[in-house]
Amino acid sequence: MLLFVMHHTIADGWSVGILFRELVALYAAYTQGKPSPFVELPVQYADYALWQRQWLQGEVLEQQVRYWQEHLAGAPTTLDIPSDRRRPPVQTYAGAMLSYELDKSLTEQLKVLSRQEGCTLFMTLLAAFQVLLYRYTGQDDLLIGTPIANRTRTEIEGLIGLFINTLVVRTSLVGNPSFLDLLARVRENALGAYAHQDLPFEKLVEVLQPRRDVSRHPLFQVMFSSQSSLTLSRTLPHLTFKLLSTQRHTAQFDLTVSILDTEEGVFAGFEYNTDLFDQATMSRMAAHFQELLAHIVRDPRQHILDIPLLTFSERQRMLYEWNQTAAPYAFERCIPEMFEQQVAQRPDALAIRYENTQLRYAELNQRANQLAQHLRVLGVGPEVRVGICCEPSLELAIGLLAILKAGGTYIPLDPAYPQERLAFILHDAQIAVLVTQTDLQAHLPAQQISVVCLDSSTELLTQYAAENFDCGLRPENGAYVIYTSGSTGKPKGVLIPHRAVVNHNLAVIQRYGLQPTDRVLQFASISFDVAVEELFSAWLSGATVVFKPRDLSPSFQDFLRFVEQEHLTVLNLPAPYWHEWVAELPRLVEPVPASLRLLIIGSDKALPERLATWYRYAGTRVQLYNAYGPTEATITTTVYEPDMAAPPTGSSLPIGRPVANAQVYILDTRLQPVPPGVAGELYIGGAGLARGYLNRPALTAEKFIPHPFSRTPGARLYQTGDSARSLPDGTLEFLGRGDTQVKIRGFRIELGEIEAVLAQHPQVQSCIVLAREDLPGEKRLVAYLTATTQEAPSTSTLRHYLKEHIPEYMLPSTFIVLDVLPVNANGKIDWRALPSPETLRPSLEEAYIAPRSEIERTIATIWQTTLHIEHVGMRDNFFDLGGHSLLMIQVHRQLCDALQRDIPLLDLFRYASISALSEHLIGQPHAEDVTTPASKTHGRADARKEAMKRQKSIRHRP
Repeated sequence: MLLFVMHHTIADGWSVGILFRELVALYAAYTQGKPSPFVELPVQYADYALWQRQWLQGEVLEQQVRYWQEHLAGAPTTLDIPSDRRRPPVQTYAGAMLSYELDKSLTEQLKVLSRQEGCTLFMTLLAAFQVLLYRYTGQDDLLIGTPIANRTRTEIEGLIGLFINTLVVRTSLVGNPSFLDLLARVRENALGAYAHQDLPFEKLVEVLQPRRDVSRHPLFQVMFSSQSSLTLSRTLPHLTFKLLSTQRHTAQFDLTVSILDTEEGVFAGFEYNTDLFDQATMSRMAAHFQELLAHIVRDPRQHILDIPLLTFSERQRMLYEWNQTAAPYAFERCIPEMFEQQVAQRPDALAIRYENTQLRYAELNQRANQLAQHLRVLGVGPEVRVGICCEPSLELAIGLLAILKAGGTYIPLDPAYPQERLAFILHDAQIAVLVTQTDLQAHLPAQQISVVCLDSSTELLTQYAAENFDCGLRPENGAYVIYTSGSTGKPKGVLIPHRAVVNHNLAVIQRYGLQPTDRVLQFASISFDVAVEELFSAWLSGATVVFKPRDLSPSFQDFLRFVEQEHLTVLNLPAPYWHEWVAELPRLVEPVPASLRLLIIGSDKALPERLATWYRYAGTRVQLYNAYGPTEATITTTVYEPDMAAPPTGSSLPIGRPVANAQVYILDTRLQPVPPGVAGELYIGGAGLARGYLNRPALTAEKFIPHPFSRTPGARLYQTGDSARSLPDGTLEFLGRGDTQVKIRGFRIELGEIEAVLAQHPQVQSCIVLAREDLPGEKRLVAYLTATTQEAPSTSTLRHYLKEHIPEYMLPSTFIVLDVLPVNANGKIDWRALPSPETLRPSLEEAYIAPRSEIERTIATIWQTTLHIEHVGMRDNFFDLGGHSLLMIQVHRQLCDALQRDIPLLDLFRYASISALSEHLIGQPHAEDVTTPASKTHGRADARKEAMKRQKSIRHRP
C-alpha cells in the first residue's frame, strides 16, 4: 500500500485540486496500462497574464475601480482585536495555528440556515465571525479580507497557476440588526465583491492610497476564508489519501480564520500573530465563536448584541467568583468613633506633624472636640455641610476631625482655586459654616455664612469641653463632599457617607498592612479624595501623619531628603509624579529612602517601562501598589501589586482586583459581561459607593443604576465611564475614558467644563477641547476655536481669562485658531480632520526675541524639545507656552546635565523666562525680568510665592 500525504492550504487550493485530480487520473491509467488521458492545454499562465493586462484597462478598469472606491469610501482601515501585547512598531510575521472541528450537528444546522436564507455556508460563517469581531472590538464598520480563486473563465479552470486574488468585504453592523438582517447585508456585500473581483488587490491599494502603517497590513488586518476540501473517498488500488494539517510558524495577518468543509466534518483554523496573541487567547476566541454559532442556529432572529458569547461557567466566574470580597466590617460605626478608639489605645502616640509643630492623639482629639462643640453651637449637626479652606497645617487636621465629630459633612475648598469656582461651591453646597485661616479670608468670596478662623479663635475654643460626645451620627450620614469637574461647565459635588469611608479605610489598612509604627506623608490637596486616605487610614491604624512643608523645594533630591529626615514609611503619589521620580533615579544620590516601605501610585496610567527602572533601583524592598478608584466609589476600588518575576506586558500597569466589599464588572452596552481581554465599561458595586451627586437627582439616577447581579434590595452599580478589560485571571487593566472626561497628569477633567468657560470669552465664537497624545505618554489639552473678530485672541489672553474661572490644571497647553471647525457629512465635528498642534510658537503678548548668548540658546533648545515648539523667545514665559510643573522637572533634569551644574529646581519656577533664568544663572539677575504667569512686574517675594503655587500643583491628585 502507498500512503500519499498532501498538505492542503487555502492559498493554492484550486491548483492542489487540479494536481489531485490529475494524479488520480494518471495513476488509474498507469495501473491499467493506458496512456495519459490529458491533451496539451490551449493556453498557458503566461497567456492569461498577457490577456489580463490588455483587458483590464480603459472602461473595464474604471468600472472596477469606481465600485471599490464607492464601496470603501470613508471606511476605517484598522481593526484592533484586543491583544496580549502591544503591537510592534514594524509588522512581524511570527505565527501559530489553532485548529479544531465544529460540532457535526451544529454544522448541519448552519448549512440548513444558509440554504433557507439563500446564502452559502461561507456567508453565514463570515456574518457570525463579524459579529464576534464587533463584540470584541466595538467597531461596527468592518473590513475583512477574503481570498478568491478568481478563475472566472472556463479556459483557465484546468490551468495550474496562482490566479488567487484578495477581496475586501465591508459590512456595516450599525443599528444592532438581527442576525438574519446582518446575513442579508453580508450576502449583498459578498456578491458585490465577487462581481468586481478582477481588480488586483495591489492595484486597489495603489488607487485608494490608504494611510500606510508599517505595523499592520493595509486596508484590513483580518482574513476569513472558507472552501470545500478535496474529495478523498475515491478508492484506487494500493493507494490511500489522507489530508493532514501541519503546524505553521508564520502569520501573514493579525488573524486568519480558515473554514474547511470536508467529508469528515467542518474544520476551523485560527492562524494568529504570536507577537500579539497567546494561544490561550485564541482558544477563548475560538470557544466564543462556537458559542456564538450555537446561539445563532437556535434563534437567528436575535439582535447581534443580544447573542450570548460566554459559557455558563465563564459567566459565573466573571460575575461572582472574581467578586468574592465580602469582609465582616462593623458598618454601624462612624469615623469619629473609630478615631476615638485609637485615641483610647494610644493617647501619647504622635498623630500629626507639620514642620516644627506636632500633636499627639489625645491632644488632637481634645482640640477637635472643642472646635466641634463650637460648631454645634453654630448649628452644625448630621447632614449640615461645612466648608473648610485651610493650607496644610495642624489647623487643617483639627478642622476636618471637628466637622466630623460635630456630625457635619465637610466640603474642602482649595485656596488655589479661582474665586469664581469657590463661590460656586459655597453656593451649590449651601454651606452653613466656613472653617478657614485668617490670611485666606481675603481670597474667599463674600458669603452670608458663619466663619471660624482657627488661628485667631484659640482663646474662644478653650472655653469648650474637650471630652468626646455623641452627635447622633449614623453610617448613612454624609462624611464629605468632593467637587469634581462637570460636563455642564460647572463642577459637581459627590456625597460620600460614613459607611463608605469606614469600609474604604478598613480595606486599605488591611490591604497595605498599615501599622501604628508607620509614618504617612500627607501629599494630596484636600480637594482630592486621596487626602482622605492619607489622613484617615493613618489615624484609624494608629499611625502618624506628616504634612509636607509649605516651602519644600519641588526637586526630587530635596523631597527625598525630607522623606528620609521624617522617617516616612508610606507614600501615596500620582502616577505622573512617580514617572518623573523614576526618570530622576539615575541622577539621585539616594534614589529610594531607606525608611520607605510602601509606595502607592494611582490617578492615571502607570507605564510598565518605568516599573522596570524602578525595580533596578528599589528592588523588592519597597512594596509597590497601583491603585484605582473614582471619587464616586470612595477613593480606592482596586489594587494591583506587580510581580518582578512576571512583569506586565500591556500598555499600562494593571489596576488589580477589588478591595474588600467592592465588586467590579466589565460590561457591554447591554449590561452583560464581556469576555476576558475585551474592552468594556467598568461598573462598580459594593459598600464604597457614594450616595450620589449633590443637588443632582437626575445625574445620580443616570450614573448609579440598579445592580443587575445582586439580590440585595436597593443595591446599585456606579457607571464609571472608564474603559477597561479583565485579564484571564480576573486582574483588571484600565484602558482610558469612553466619554469626554479625561485624566491629565492625574487630574480628572471634564472637557465640557473647559469648553463652556472658553465659549464665554467675547472673542471666541465656537470651540472644542481635546486631550491629545501625539507622543506616547505625553497627553495634553488642546483647544480649537473660531474667533468672532478678525484678529483672534492671543494665547496669553485666553490663558489669563481661563485662569480666572477654572483651576490651573485645566488650562489647555495649546490654542489653535481655525477659520471653521471641521464637520462631517452628518454635521458633527470631524475629529480626524482637526490638525495636530504645530510646533510654531503660539501667539503671546511678548514679541519674539531670539536668544543671544550660549546659555540662552541652551535653555531655549531644552524648552523647545520639552514643549515641542520650534521657536522660543527670550521673554516668553514657560507656562504661557503650555508648560506645567512636571514638564519643568524634565527641563530641570536636562538643564543640569547640559550645564554640568546643580541648579535649584525652585529657581526655574521663580525665573520663568529665558532672559530671567539665564541672567540669574550667570549671577546678574534683574528683578524686572523675573516673570511669572500672574504678573511680569512682581518682585522677588511675589515671584517666590507664585513659584510655590506652581510647584504645589504637583500635589493635586483626584
